[in-house]
Amino acid sequence: MTAPVAGRVRRRITVYGTVQGVGFRPYVHRLAAELGLAGFVGNTASGVLIEVEGRAEDVLLFHDRLVKEPPPLAVVTGVGCEDVPATGAAGPFDIRPTGGSTGRTQLPPDTATCPDCLRELADPADRRHRHPFITCTHCGPRFTIATAMPYDRAATTMAGFPLCPPCAREYGDPADRRFHAQPVACPDCGPRLTLIPAAGTGVRPARDAGALATARALLAAGRIVAVKGVGGYHLACDATDARAVATLRDRKERGGKAFAVMCADLGTVQDIADLAPAERAALTSARRPIVLLRRRRTTAGPRLAEQVCPGSPHVGVMLPYTPLHTLLLGLPGDPPGPRVLVMTSGNRAGEPIVTDDTEALDRLAGLADAWLVHDRPIASPCDDSLLRVRADGSEQVLRRSRGYVPRPLRLPVPVLRPVLAVGGDLKNALCLGDGDQAWFGPHIGDMGDLATLDAAARAERHVTGLTGVTAGVVAADRHPRYHSTGWARRLSADRGLPPPALVQHHHAHIAATMAEHGLDGSTPVIGVAFDGTGYGDDGTVWGGEVLLADYSGFRRFAHLATAPLPGGDAGVANPCRLALARLWAAGLPWEPDLPSLLACTDAELFVLRQQLERDVACVPTSSMGRLFDAVSSLTGVCHRTGYEAQAALELEASAAEAWGADTGAYPFRFGAGHRMEAAPLLEALLADRRRGIPAPVLAARFHRGVARAVAEVCRRARRSAGPTTVALTGGVFANGLLEEDCAALLDAHGFTVLRHHEVPPNDGGLALGQLMVAGTANHHETE
Repeated sequence: MTAPVAGRVRRRITVYGTVQGVGFRPYVHRLAAELGLAGFVGNTASGVLIEVEGRAEDVLLFHDRLVKEPPPLAVVTGVGCEDVPATGAAGPFDIRPTGGSTGRTQLPPDTATCPDCLRELADPADRRHRHPFITCTHCGPRFTIATAMPYDRAATTMAGFPLCPPCAREYGDPADRRFHAQPVACPDCGPRLTLIPAAGTGVRPARDAGALATARALLAAGRIVAVKGVGGYHLACDATDARAVATLRDRKERGGKAFAVMCADLGTVQDIADLAPAERAALTSARRPIVLLRRRRTTAGPRLAEQVCPGSPHVGVMLPYTPLHTLLLGLPGDPPGPRVLVMTSGNRAGEPIVTDDTEALDRLAGLADAWLVHDRPIASPCDDSLLRVRADGSEQVLRRSRGYVPRPLRLPVPVLRPVLAVGGDLKNALCLGDGDQAWFGPHIGDMGDLATLDAAARAERHVTGLTGVTAGVVAADRHPRYHSTGWARRLSADRGLPPPALVQHHHAHIAATMAEHGLDGSTPVIGVAFDGTGYGDDGTVWGGEVLLADYSGFRRFAHLATAPLPGGDAGVANPCRLALARLWAAGLPWEPDLPSLLACTDAELFVLRQQLERDVACVPTSSMGRLFDAVSSLTGVCHRTGYEAQAALELEASAAEAWGADTGAYPFRFGAGHRMEAAPLLEALLADRRRGIPAPVLAARFHRGVARAVAEVCRRARRSAGPTTVALTGGVFANGLLEEDCAALLDAHGFTVLRHHEVPPNDGGLALGQLMVAGTANHHETE
């Protein structure tokens, strides 16, 4: 510190991180007042700027508590300080208006309603009793209402809602919980609800409390309501009403894909699912993700309709995260209504989530019986996040969106230039990086149509605007026909940037795992990248890859032996054909009673034989995901799919039935170049099937066989090249049985095992790997 003036010192402190929109300035004000310090605090584009003056010991205590005791939603990533001449100021500590300096701060994610706001919501004496948009500095929307930084009300979608005098007093009072809470409002000055019925329903439009009451009545009557949330619309129905769930599934053309549900409270969750302590913690966290839980088949409480998650032992569950959700599920004393709602993304199959009200009335027509809307605009779409909790209590995020975005990830190696990575075509999420930080955008979905590309472009503009990062290069997948890669080309051309840096798909998966675990890339890892598809360097479809990799490059050490993919991508929906193609490639006969053979029509079999014998429309693939599909059919579990990974998910569910009772494992054979050949595995599986071994045992032995092959190929890689760290990545490792078994075997053999936690193992995490390869390794490969 500088020498005190008249026994006083003055310190200038800049706090970096997620420090705006979290009540940081009022916290600083209260702390300074408690310690009798003079000075000021204000927001800047870099963070929060503080100057404090007082006795040296009080200033030191202020600095220490500032770092150790921040507000609940704050994330402090750095603190800069310098001593400046004391002025002798003894006046009150001030909160200054937001400054306009250059720099960057971090916006918090949208956060679930806090306990204080929930108490007020249910209190008839509170002026915000039953207010669907109650919020404070500790909770509510942030990312989905922010339009620019610094984060102030004028730069949010609340700018069109002038504060009433009571709200203005709270907003301006540093001692109040709602001081500078940008979404703050009340029934007199805030957003309003409207219920818009579909034509022919016989329901009258309604406003405010009437809109909510009508929506609850419609849900109780088995109708489908489109509900506007913080990051888009949901389609909701009573999850215990079999007819309502079947109607929603039919209207949305959902096939057999599971729905997520929202439960009124933890007690209701425990009625429908088993709940471990770590799962409970994830469910009740401020992020409020969807958590995959094991279904409870017998219950004295609500019983889910079978069509909620057909054929799955798991159900995706979340708790209410907005006051509107809480009211929709009912407060004490409300008329009876559903306690468990299906809450699925408000969109048609293959389209992005709807956020605009006019668009919702158009795109969701025919799906919903009514729309429960409000007039607060959504600045950016942001779908629900999804995760599972492992046996050791760690989390594996499968979709990183609401509750996480736009919180940055710290990069282990700073990127050499700002990079925009656009991800892949499935489960798309972009990633923007500058220096040692990276920001994922929200989950967009599958890049199959113009609406999804528009949604991705909107997300890119929003994240770019909030971070202030201007990319100097765009990174994309090497696949020449990916929509995302085409978008990267257009972005680069439109902005006068170099051609996109193209990154091999599985290299990007491995780089993402390395980055999440803080590896600087100085030592290669053994990357086991298993997924459904990725464009290979040899022009074939890769997906069963073992690469020796760092950020600068990779060597293909081993891979699953290739097999024909009849019909290319179109053939993926027919695991029965994939199974027969696998057998053909392995030189194994098509036995007359084979489930896969019986599932095909005569016409299909004729065409398939012609394709295989003449090598017509049969792309070679080393995909592990396709092997899972084939085995799913060979075991009689799934022959046709209606959504991505259906066959593999159902195979995992089948294996889980026998997992604790059987320890067998089918063998792979290792050929030239450590090629993993599935012929002996398939032969052993078919022999067991002929002996009448049930499908769950066949499925379990297949899973264990894959895990043992992974362990063996990693031992070979260690002997050959030396790496002792293994990264397990790719969508196949969303399979909990396989991932846990692989990790246990590798750990037993002395490997350090890297598994995904916050970054998804599937293509939702791909962009982080693209960013690291393009941004840290002088990556020169372009088109």
